[in-house]
Amino acid sequence: MKFYSDNSLTNPDSFSADLLVGKRLKDLRTRKGYPLRILAERSGLNINTLSLIENGKSSPSVGTLQQLSQALEVPIAAFFESEPLEKEIVFTQLQKRPTQVFGSTEMQNLAKDLINNSVQPFVVTLQPGMGSGDQKIVHTGFEFIYCLSGTIQYKVANQEFMLMPGDSLVFEAHKPHSWENTGDVPSQILLILYPTDEREKPGGLHFSLEVLKKEINMKIATITDNGKTISQHFGRAPYYMVFTIEEGVVTNREMRDKMGHSQFHNEEHGEESYGAGHGMDSQSHNKHVDMAEVIADCKALLCGGMGMGAYESMRRLNIQPIVTDLRDIEEAVQAFIDGKLVDHTELLH
Repeated sequence: MKFYSDNSLTNPDSFSADLLVGKRLKDLRTRKGYPLRILAERSGLNINTLSLIENGKSSPSVGTLQQLSQALEVPIAAFFESEPLEKEIVFTQLQKRPTQVFGSTEMQNLAKDLINNSVQPFVVTLQPGMGSGDQKIVHTGFEFIYCLSGTIQYKVANQEFMLMPGDSLVFEAHKPHSWENTGDVPSQILLILYPTDEREKPGGLHFSLEVLKKEINMKIATITDNGKTISQHFGRAPYYMVFTIEEGVVTNREMRDKMGHSQFHNEEHGEESYGAGHGMDSQSHNKHVDMAEVIADCKALLCGGMGMGAYESMRRLNIQPIVTDLRDIEEAVQAFIDGKLVDHTELLH
């Protein structure tokens, strides 16, 4: 059963919940210049599912919205709000909480228009059986949950927590996690998302490895010096080891030559490149493009260390970079396939 806030019922100018989310999704996708096919690839969602959401014919789950926020590099709130006014102080009265309902889940944004969305607090109401969906969620920063009513089950890494009214939970959000109302009455929680990387746009580096894992056929690349271990320096490593994955199984391994810093040693390193942030200028991006040319058919790139400029360049090329602390290539690739590989963005430099 759907339920709507008093705001949506009394505001004649408001869209229905599904139409509003669909319209915002289409607007955000269009601004990014993504065809439906590209958004489907980046989010791991079926193109038909995206079309149904955009046309207001399907209600996305919280998990689906999180996948879309990651793919489009926007906070979840962007899907059911107008353009933010970027306030430094936000006061929200109980009766005027911006509310969105999708399916049997209701979200109330407690920080609408807060500048930068650096803290994202929500009151979430879940009907019995509802939750984050099948996939595990992985993102940067911290997540805080306070149970207001009912009960909610949280799974974080390999641990399970049953929260009752007054119970709270906080954890590093790079740990795979999910949640569900396993009770027989509605539950309500205070959910606060707090990204800690100052370079991160809200939702920008929120990356669920489970999204890529869903793809049946794909190729991923690893940075290596010897074909056995993952190199800790993206620029200097001379090879890529490329893995073909079909239905969750590695079917082929291929060593490819990689351009490195040695190929660019004759080029002048202008001081102006540091003015735009080291490795973030156009000259550096062009070098990164050259380095990535031989893995243009890959969806992800596993490395042990990388500069922020290279990281952003890979993302612009639709290759998801993943910084791992695992050194053994086979171990890291299997962790990726199992959806357990953590993107250690704190290791970027």
